[in-house]
Parts: sequence; structure tokens; C-alpha cells
Amino acid sequence: MADRPLIGVSTYLESGTRWGVWELEAALLPAVYPRLVQRAGGLAAMLPPDDPARAAATVARLDGLVIAGGPDVDPVHYGAERHPRTGAPARERDAWELALTEAALAAGLPLLGVCRGMQVLNVALGGTLTQHIEGHVGTPGVFGRHLVKPVPGTRYAALVPEETSVPTYHHQCVDRLGRGLLASAHAEDGTVEAIELPEREGWMVGVQWHPEMGEDERVMRALVEAAALS
Repeated sequence: MADRPLIGVSTYLESGTRWGVWELEAALLPAVYPRLVQRAGGLAAMLPPDDPARAAATVARLDGLVIAGGPDVDPVHYGAERHPRTGAPARERDAWELALTEAALAAGLPLLGVCRGMQVLNVALGGTLTQHIEGHVGTPGVFGRHLVKPVPGTRYAALVPEETSVPTYHHQCVDRLGRGLLASAHAEDGTVEAIELPEREGWMVGVQWHPEMGEDERVMRALVEAAALS
């Protein structure tokens, strides 16, 4: 690609971060995200939480969007009571990422949701989440692996036609699919591991695992290639 498409990646705010002699709030993103975008041929731009009213203007400047992994989506956004194992709400991030997602969907912008990001996509389209499942998180802070099987005939299956072992770390998952969404991959226990909008003009996929923690670039490369054409 002569001109690398600009791929925005959502970030989060963290208090009490030390920078040399300073302790300041920081906008953070694990470096593996921009590195994967760069390896896939894109130019990465960090998108820290902002006024949700600016989401459409932000999306208009991008060629593609990644909603990154992170903390649990507040169940208030899908009309559920909080489970005892659900994490503390990240209200500013929820508002920003939901607004970015809605703006990207409205604009037909190529869009990839990673882990929490896939859950945000589902919630933005009216879906719900299972707030706690066993077996998808092992040692805290350590990514595990499990097999993911594609659903034949889906966009995801066209990218990754074989069953693959993926890096994973999550305790929530898709429950009821949002409007128009299709499950395009599952784990062995039936957990929805990928979603897409088959009727949408424009590329949109969500994956429950963490491609940035592995070597398989196919999903991110597909986003970047779609962004180059948008």
C-alpha cells in the first residue's frame, strides 16, 4: 500500500501512572495493538476517551477503527443487573466507545472489535452479555489459548477457514446477539467467538480473543485492506 490507511484504536484512561518523577493520569494502550496495525500495513492512531458528541467527526477522519480490549461493559447499557463478578464500571470509556461504534456503523467505516470491543459492538446493536463464564481465564494476567472453529460461509471463515488456537483472556461473552449480527465462530464449549454483520455494506467483524497477542495477522490485515478501499 503506497499510502497506509489510518486506523484509529480506542484507548483508556488510567490514574496514578508514574512518568519519571510525575504521577499523572495517562491515556494508555498496550503497544501490541499499534504494532499489529503497523505489521498489517496500517498507520495506527490512538483515540483516548473524548466527548461522545465528537465521535462522528472523529470517525470521519479515519479509514478504519479498532475497539480494543479492556474492562467489562457496564450492564446498565444492556438493561441488566450487575453480577457480583462484573468489574467496576468504566463510564467514560463506555460512552466514548459506544459512540464511536455507532458512528462507524452509520458511516460504513471498516470496524474490528477485540474482546471487550466485540462485546461493545454487540451491545451497541441492542445485544446482551453473559457477565461471567468459567474456563476462559486461567492465571490472572496470563493469556491462555483455546480452539476457535469458524462457521462456514461467513466473512470470518473466508479469512480463517480452519480451526485455530487463539490467545484468550475474558470472563464475559455474547449472550443475545444484537440486531442483524451473525455468530461466525465458536469455542468448543459453544461460546460465541466471532460476530459480523452480513448485510452491512462495509467490513465489520468482532473477535472475542486477542489477535494482538498472537502471530496470526489475517483478521487485522483484512481490516486494513478494507480501510484502504473505503
